[in-house]
Amino acid sequence: MSEFFFSGSATAKLDDKCRFVIPQAMRFGLVEEGKLEFTIALGLGGCLAIYRKSDIEKIVKKFQAKQHEPKFQKFFTMFFSTLYHTTCDNIGRVTLPAILKKAAGIEKDMVVAGVLNKIELWPQEKYEADLASFFNQEEEQSPFQTMMEEAFSLLNEKEEEKKEPVALLEEVVEAVKGSV
Repeated sequence: MSEFFFSGSATAKLDDKCRFVIPQAMRFGLVEEGKLEFTIALGLGGCLAIYRKSDIEKIVKKFQAKQHEPKFQKFFTMFFSTLYHTTCDNIGRVTLPAILKKAAGIEKDMVVAGVLNKIELWPQEKYEADLASFFNQEEEQSPFQTMMEEAFSLLNEKEEEKKEPVALLEEVVEAVKGSV
């Protein structure tokens, strides 16, 4: 069985009660042990991120190891004081807390984007502006093209072949025999 990851995007609108609908396919990816529970958090680049319960637990564990380092204190205060553990109602609506709505600059229209182990929430205008700038053809090589090349180059990286000491010794012996 292959490992699940989030992908795709959809637009959503906040209703008068600050609720939006997570696309059904993405909701299914949030279910763990038969429960639909997840966390909305601050994300990178100005978005919000929705994490599965198990993924936020891993993040918390890693952050706990650094909790007494002064350079992270302000970040930890902002990050953990704005974590919102929640679920969906029967039709997939989620309430977006006012503090997170404000932090991300989401007014009404937003993009819900699946990105590997998380779902990102972007103000629609910012998402579309970023997308347009990535595909800007006026430059010799667009920022998107550069990022895409670097990302796809990760697929070409090979793990160093790991050989048993006996196999390495046999290769050395064969090489020595061949040179004599």
